Amino acid sequence: MATDQPAWQVWHDEGEPIRVGVSSCLLGRKVRYDGGHKHDRYLTDVLGEWFEWVSVCPEVEIGLGTPRPTIRLEGSAAAPRLVEPGSGEDLTERMRSYSERRVGELRGLELDGYVLKRSSPSCGMERVKVWSRGGMPEKSGVGIFAAVLLERCPSLPVEEEGRLNDPVLRENFIERVFASHRWRSLRRAGLTRARLIAFHTAHKMLLRTHNEAGYRRMGALVASFGRRPDGEVFAEYEESFFDILARRATPKRHVNVLQHAVGYLREAVDDGDRRELLALIEDYGKGLVPLIVPITMLRHHVRRHDIDYLSGQLYLEPHPKELMLRNRV
Repeated sequence: MATDQPAWQVWHDEGEPIRVGVSSCLLGRKVRYDGGHKHDRYLTDVLGEWFEWVSVCPEVEIGLGTPRPTIRLEGSAAAPRLVEPGSGEDLTERMRSYSERRVGELRGLELDGYVLKRSSPSCGMERVKVWSRGGMPEKSGVGIFAAVLLERCPSLPVEEEGRLNDPVLRENFIERVFASHRWRSLRRAGLTRARLIAFHTAHKMLLRTHNEAGYRRMGALVASFGRRPDGEVFAEYEESFFDILARRATPKRHVNVLQHAVGYLREAVDDGDRRELLALIEDYGKGLVPLIVPITMLRHHVRRHDIDYLSGQLYLEPHPKELMLRNRV
């Protein structure tokens, strides 16, 4: 699928926004218990250029005021209760019932991702304090709303804003959000054998950086058309696709994929240029340069020599270069 468009954009439906759920306080909205907010400017000023945010504040949406008394998780991490410690009021069922309904509404919006507020008893994704009777809190819980979201939307890319400060986690999350939008665009266009095969071909190198064995299983799955019902293959492909992308890519796997890509240049690039590219890949593997350095050189040769297979690979540009995600990994 050679094109003048950026690789990440080829499979996107330009008529549909990249829609991402977010805890309202992270957008600067004054919905916190103390009447304040936790404005995250990376979300609004950087990602906001590319994403359409769907703002959610579970605590306000179940009718708690702003400002309001604090609430917390109590009991056990396996079955926490959401309690207002000052009055002793138990809000668990109220929050759980709301969460089931609200997540159902969000599923209808076909979100491509979600950013949760860390440590929140409603929205925290992990390590939320759970208070036992008379004891010290343990950071072992999941917020009530977050738990329902994660259970009902297992393929949805979800992160906390604090974890997005880690360049590796940030790149992985945003890569998955853009991949989700591409998948939704494919489904909207209509799933067919030919379209799924083309989609898989474009993602081959990207998938390999996350899990080689999983990539091979997906290749076998795509090859099973004709022996299994199409709908069964489509459903299994979707589940496997997002499961593999959720696994972190590693420098070692990036090096393997990049070295494999150099093989496609053998007939087009002279020995000196090939050695230079292999040296940059080795430098990346040693942590001497960021991933964008060998990627940029590889893309240069792909464009210059019109290497059709590589030009269609999402791995070379899975998200907008303006985000500079691979400058830091």
